[in-house]
Amino acid sequence: MIRAILIHPDPRLKKLCDPVTQITADLRKLAADMLETMYDAPGIGLAAPQVGVTKRLLVMDCMKLPDAPRPLVLINPAITWASADLATYEEGCLSIPDQYAEVQRPDKATVRWMDLEGALHEETFGGLWATCVQHEIDHLNGKLFIDYLGLMKRQMITRKMEKLKREMAREGR
Repeated sequence: MIRAILIHPDPRLKKLCDPVTQITADLRKLAADMLETMYDAPGIGLAAPQVGVTKRLLVMDCMKLPDAPRPLVLINPAITWASADLATYEEGCLSIPDQYAEVQRPDKATVRWMDLEGALHEETFGGLWATCVQHEIDHLNGKLFIDYLGLMKRQMITRKMEKLKREMAREGR
């Protein structure tokens, strides 16, 4: 089921998410819904708070080839190492539609997480995957990519999102 994606500013996007304490049928359904929502948007990552759930869960798939997807579900992800080398990517966000800005982050990041079966994983991500996983973990900590920007740019984007939300409300979306 495709879920509605919250649009900034929304107080739920700024909350620190609670750890997942057990894997339930509801959590599995949430993860499946989030993957469907992310692919439909279309996007490469989606965090639970973006669909109004303040749990430490994210999904991502940075494969650009539609015939070779690599959907990942990360429960309680934590960055255990980040490279000193930085990379700059033009980031966007499904909660901040049609707004993009260059953000500098570590070029590589090692992340530990649990999957839907309860198994622990650890992987070092590079390039777009590293940017994506760091962006989505930021969501779990109540941080948006625009928080890395200067005040003026951040305020300009926030005003655009407020206008978009008013227009969507008028149209009944």
